[in-house]
Amino acid sequence: MTDARLRYGRASLALSFLVQGVTFALLVTRIPAIQDRYGISDGLLPVFLAAVPVLAGVASVATEKVVARVRPGIVLRWAQPVVLLALLGVGAGSEVWHVAVALGLFGLAVGALDASMNMMGVSLQRAYGRSIMLGFHAAYSLGGIAGASMAWAGAHWDLSLLVSYLPAVVVLLPAALIGSRWYTEGKAGGAPPAADPGHGASVPFRLLLPLCLVMAFAYIGDSTVSNWSAKYLQDVLGGSEQLATLPYNVYMVTTLLGRAVGDLGVRRFGAVSVVRGGSVLAAAGFAVVAVAPGAWWGMLGFTLLGLGLCVIVPQTFAAAGRMFPGASDVAVARLNVFNYVGFLVGSPLVGALGDAWSYRGAMLVPMVLVLATLVYARSFGAEPDRYGGGHERARAADVG
Repeated sequence: MTDARLRYGRASLALSFLVQGVTFALLVTRIPAIQDRYGISDGLLPVFLAAVPVLAGVASVATEKVVARVRPGIVLRWAQPVVLLALLGVGAGSEVWHVAVALGLFGLAVGALDASMNMMGVSLQRAYGRSIMLGFHAAYSLGGIAGASMAWAGAHWDLSLLVSYLPAVVVLLPAALIGSRWYTEGKAGGAPPAADPGHGASVPFRLLLPLCLVMAFAYIGDSTVSNWSAKYLQDVLGGSEQLATLPYNVYMVTTLLGRAVGDLGVRRFGAVSVVRGGSVLAAAGFAVVAVAPGAWWGMLGFTLLGLGLCVIVPQTFAAAGRMFPGASDVAVARLNVFNYVGFLVGSPLVGALGDAWSYRGAMLVPMVLVLATLVYARSFGAEPDRYGGGHERARAADVG
């Protein structure tokens, strides 16, 4: 594989992460508007929010089987346009069943998309021989900032969901299709052919379990921000509808900043230290959100959350790839399911605790779970898992 192909593959995959960041942000930051448009009650809203990760988890499991026959790049090439069209469907409907179908399609497609994107990211990181996974997720954060900004503009000018979503889909759909021409996957250095992904390699669940728990805890935290930050700021902290679109934007800005420098931190200090630091900072963010006296203090809490949580998920995928170098596609697909387990647990849990107790108290639950990541941090492997700082392999494939 030429250096040019690796560079083009890295850039095209980063574009895919960016497009997905825009798409997801446009969906989650307009949840109050979606609820109002379709007349979805507060009691029914958690059901809609939970359906998406359930279907995405099913699709992620199916992707593990699909990539045994076709490469992840092919799955990604077809899944991303479906996600964008499903988003458009959410804005175009008029009945509850319309949005139910659109969200169902969104969930199925996003499961295949997330799994295949991270499979390709892990394989490219292996080809580079150094930590680059946080860079892909930084592109996702950049897309999230753009999408949340578009959502703020839609709320500010009282635009319909369809008018808010259509320009983004018109621009991003052809961009994603064109970019998919350069998808490239790295090969497992030194892995035996019989252990290639999708060819019967074994991934013992007991070895993967600590990473699965870390992934679930991180996404419980992330889903709390993405699904409840707007309502929390508006209903609990007294912010306006326009201001309620900003916490997710602030969160994505800080995840971008953290991920932009995160690969350097991993090369310098190792994954264990980076994950531990992120866990403590994220827990502090939840504590600030829980006790915030007003909207701007809430913004501070979401800022800390972004800086802390941003490093955990990319490093969890990367650790799975290093743990199972000959079966990274299988490991990533199974680990990705716990992305949706986190969303499935986090969204209803916060909603149920908020209704039965208080939303401030509900914020303490993801705080405790994120802190529990400290127990499993050693699973990231300080010495064998570190890239750079004397642990990096020969740089023959280091093209960027």
